[in-house]
Amino acid sequence: MRHDPDPRTPAGARLELLAKLIDDYEKERFKFRKPDPVEAILFRMAEQGLRQADIAEIMGGKNRASEVLSRKRPLTLAMVRALHEKLGIPSELLIQEPRGEYRVERRARKTRSAS
Repeated sequence: MRHDPDPRTPAGARLELLAKLIDDYEKERFKFRKPDPVEAILFRMAEQGLRQADIAEIMGGKNRASEVLSRKRPLTLAMVRALHEKLGIPSELLIQEPRGEYRVERRARKTRSAS
């Protein structure tokens, strides 16, 4: 089994330089965006084999979980805390603005007729 050369030798300095060049190249060529909150939740659910019903309690009920996952409702602070604590999703992913817009359907207001 071969070992890395001593960093104080020319071979060690060369290896260090090559590692730095590769690291810089990868950072420049392979940029990954962070997932938005809903993507992060869906990823963790898939990773742990969870269904929407499984996270309903964390989210405050089945309807609330459905609304969040369909982007009809933003996460609350309590949801962020629960998702971070129970599913281990980094809170910095959960508190950022989602990429897609929330699809909130507003009901038409009833107008009163002047009598």
